[in-house]
Amino acid sequence: MKSLHTAGLGMASMLALLTTSALAQSLDLDALIAAAKAEPAITIYDSTGKIIDMAANFEAKYGVKAIGQKVSANSQLEMIIRESQADNIIGDVALITDAPAALAQLLPNGFVESWLPADMADKIAPGFRDPLAISTNANVWAYNTEVHDSCPVSNIWQLTQPEWRAKVAFVDPLTKGTYTDWFNQMQDHGDAALAAAYKAQFGSDLDTSSESATRQWIKAFGANAPLVTDGDDPVSEAVGAPGQAEPFFGMLSSAKFRDNQDKGYKLGLCADMTPWVGWTYTKLALISTKTDSPNAARLFVHYILTEEGIAPQVADGKISTNADVGIPADEPSGLARHLDALFPYDATTGLDDWDARQDWQDFWTVNYSK
Repeated sequence: MKSLHTAGLGMASMLALLTTSALAQSLDLDALIAAAKAEPAITIYDSTGKIIDMAANFEAKYGVKAIGQKVSANSQLEMIIRESQADNIIGDVALITDAPAALAQLLPNGFVESWLPADMADKIAPGFRDPLAISTNANVWAYNTEVHDSCPVSNIWQLTQPEWRAKVAFVDPLTKGTYTDWFNQMQDHGDAALAAAYKAQFGSDLDTSSESATRQWIKAFGANAPLVTDGDDPVSEAVGAPGQAEPFFGMLSSAKFRDNQDKGYKLGLCADMTPWVGWTYTKLALISTKTDSPNAARLFVHYILTEEGIAPQVADGKISTNADVGIPADEPSGLARHLDALFPYDATTGLDDWDARQDWQDFWTVNYSK
């Protein structure tokens, strides 16, 4: 088995190599750059095509060869495990949005490690440090601004009512684990807020003595025949495409608001939605424990924690975990003005999300009506 600190390294690179323990105490960025330049090229997996530009920008800045490859979170999980088992590492760095899978399968089995640059530690909130999250991503409720002067929905429980039957576009929870994670997070951390939203909408208390508010909302929403899709692009089109008489309402990634400029769509953020505008999930930065380029991998992780490094993704509404990095004023969704209205992901119960996925998928399947 190749060691993280010796695999494929020449003598000069071994002398320059910075150990994890040393880096935990201090960071000599110049030494890290020098060590990275002596190593082979790195490949970075990410679920967004923006990683191609990010890798190119990194290479231009540091002279360290890097290749960005767009790979879905599900595929990353499988590839990381198989590559490690075969001692054939292609992906040196994985930027993965499936935090529960990483917590349950990748980190405990030693396929990857998390590394927090010492000079960034005080900029990253404690909940994002171990494992290191580089960003939080948002899925938000959206409407068509060409047809509606303002958001036609003000409360999440309205989506369970007859007037919204078969008129809401929604990514299929059976195809994207972040959605079932959201269900579980809502039940663990947001159930009281969801019950309060029920009372605000209907004027009476929701009986949660035998079933959580979360399960009751999912059951009623699923029975209301939402249009389920295999990703955010079909939701963006169903909600935002111009020229529609009766466009769908929907939930989608905040990144899709760029379709307003790229495709002429009319997406609008439901900024006053109760109890939340949307919800977040985290993107982790993980380094293969068998990489031949540990310093180059670490340098890339350091780079994407900077404003320059993460810029291509924050332009799409991704939120850097570095508190010094803000969302650009011209980010198309306008999410920066409503961050406090997002339901935040809590990684402390990430393993619970993993364990509950199949149960939530089964629950959705039973209650979903076409």
